[in-house]
Amino acid sequence: MARTTDGDGTPVPQRLLAAATRLFAERGYDRTSVQEIVEAAGVTKGALYHYFGSKEDLLQEVYSRVLRVQQERLDAFADADEPVETRLRGAAADVVVTTIDNLDDASIFFRSMHHLSPEKHKQVRAERRRYHERFRALVEEGQQSGVFSSATPADLVVDYHFGSVHHLSTWYRPDGPMSKQEVADQLADLLLRALRP
Repeated sequence: MARTTDGDGTPVPQRLLAAATRLFAERGYDRTSVQEIVEAAGVTKGALYHYFGSKEDLLQEVYSRVLRVQQERLDAFADADEPVETRLRGAAADVVVTTIDNLDDASIFFRSMHHLSPEKHKQVRAERRRYHERFRALVEEGQQSGVFSSATPADLVVDYHFGSVHHLSTWYRPDGPMSKQEVADQLADLLLRALRP
């Protein structure tokens, strides 16, 4: 069990990640110091280095933790005993909702991924590729069974949907005219309409 340093019961790694996420989103990765992160989290540098080897490790984890959740949820949709169009629509809407739930993480990733070392960059790209390949497999399953049109290659269909998802952090606002679920439903329906035979 992770140690805590105060009475709120939040484990130190989560407090460090929350502080780093907030600061990276507000100031940028390169303009945020380790000292500022540990002060915001209310821990020592020793605590940070106990859980994370570096500031770069925090940056990698900001993105990886969201992707792990999204991968688990995608796997559950893909493995469900439902028609392929139901599974794909659920997965397409879910990635929108989970991205909106983690908008700071998404914006940090796209603004700061170039700060990762080549090895960490490769790891993150492999995690993303695994997600995209599982999503693409749902599109291909529907195309091969004739449920979806095969006029557009599955890779392009996936890029089309994730292009929309990746731009959410640039325009979506929680106080805007549409809720996260409404945006998710609209984008998922758009994807399914594009795949109609």
